[in-house]
Amino acid sequence: MVQTVAWITSLVFMSLIVIVFFAVAVKSKERRDYEPIKKKWYKARKFYATTVITILVVAALGTLRQLPYDQPVYGEAVEPTIVDVKALQFGWDMSQTEFKVGEPVEFHVTSQDVTHGFGIYNEDKTLIAQTQAMPEYTNVVYITFDEPGTYEILCMEYCGLAHHLMIGEITVTE
Repeated sequence: MVQTVAWITSLVFMSLIVIVFFAVAVKSKERRDYEPIKKKWYKARKFYATTVITILVVAALGTLRQLPYDQPVYGEAVEPTIVDVKALQFGWDMSQTEFKVGEPVEFHVTSQDVTHGFGIYNEDKTLIAQTQAMPEYTNVVYITFDEPGTYEILCMEYCGLAHHLMIGEITVTE
């Protein structure tokens, strides 16, 4: 059934293409002044481009403002636990690895050698937060753990032969 529908649809569209081709071929023998057509289509192209750009700018401004980048997930009166994280081939040097549920945490992530990816995964291997660990630059990740458990820190950027061994652990208790 599906193949029959696909076959008939293909035939219809191929027929339309053939009809358009022959119509263009027949019309191409007629001589007309090109300037009015060119002006008309320049006007249409300008309107189309302006409309598309306006829609995209409005959509971008409307949606990008809602992104939570560089914003803590806790109130101003709350003091977060600040954790310094340094990535190095092939491990993580973290100032603290044990946290409590509901405790706001700021990971200040940098690298000692090459670029690494700092990804925090829950026990189901779902990525819950990530950033880049870059030499001579510190990125900040804001997170408040909702569930107790053991979370893994995995490198998300290939950093050398032992990249697959670059695993750290975070323990979150009640």
